[in-house]
Amino acid sequence: MISIYDLDGMDSWVRKNGIPDHGLRRFRAAFFKQGLTLDQALDRLPADKRAVVLDQICFHSLSLAERHDSRRDGATKLIFRTADDLRLEAVILRIASGRTSLCISSQVGCAAGCAFCATGKMGLLRNLTAGEMLDQVILAQRMVREEGRTLRNVVMMGMGEPFHNETAVYQTLDVLRDPRGCHLSERHLLVSTVGMAAAMVRFVNQYPRVRLALSLHSARQDVRRLIMPAGKSQRLEKLKAILPPLTRHHNFMVEYVLLRGVNDGPEDLAALIDFLQGFPVHINLIQFNAHDGAEFHPVTKEAREAFGAALRKAGFKVTLRYSLGDDIAAACGQLAGLPARTITGHL
Repeated sequence: MISIYDLDGMDSWVRKNGIPDHGLRRFRAAFFKQGLTLDQALDRLPADKRAVVLDQICFHSLSLAERHDSRRDGATKLIFRTADDLRLEAVILRIASGRTSLCISSQVGCAAGCAFCATGKMGLLRNLTAGEMLDQVILAQRMVREEGRTLRNVVMMGMGEPFHNETAVYQTLDVLRDPRGCHLSERHLLVSTVGMAAAMVRFVNQYPRVRLALSLHSARQDVRRLIMPAGKSQRLEKLKAILPPLTRHHNFMVEYVLLRGVNDGPEDLAALIDFLQGFPVHINLIQFNAHDGAEFHPVTKEAREAFGAALRKAGFKVTLRYSLGDDIAAACGQLAGLPARTITGHL
């Protein structure tokens, strides 16, 4: 069977099966862009071709196992089930400004093992296919369409290290950008990494306008190595050496989770300023979100604001990011592939 996400393969298949180009365009628009159900999208095809499309095209490899809606903010956690009965999570973020974003996973679990992240404690179960990553987008899009919303941003900041699954991540980005697919603006796509230096350079060369975020979390080598095992091989001097190509398109971000008594002191602030000085980066200061087994604690609101003010004074653009979905374990660092209990929704 051919995957609906194999855009070139679909082009060839429809020609062989006598489906008119305009029918395929209407079908793809309904499926990828308009958030319609599969049955509604199929209605865009000639009636005599719908059965063969259903028989020979593979549409979805994920199913929705659970839906959890925050009572505090606009977050919804979606727990998906794979064909081999694994669980992965994606999060819909309804921003107060009216924008809707989706945080998707690139792996089931993660091998990076960051000490402050619940996903890292799972270890890596397997990579996701491009189809499984795209399914998260399409199925979430159908959900928000029912609310009169459209997905504006897709960020790979969920479970997994994207550059440990580089080929499938690139395939996913290609469909998200392609006019035949979702046709999302590149500036509305973001990939977040713990800092795979060689992969980051490859990425900015291939996708110069897609946003890239580095989970730095400390500019002191001993501290970063303590909280991020990736810091052992992806040393700070290696990361600093690639900052010129990473920042030349002015769409590079640095993520920094403030951990009380770990990376929030004056020496940490000075090291961060020194590490990034002279580069056009946007720094996201992220609150630590507690989870089972966590050994860290968040800083106070006042301490985070003071840290951010010092960075602004040093000339950096800074955002104090308040994570959504903490009450449903959907905030940054909390995704852990919780086992499905009951099906609370369908797409």
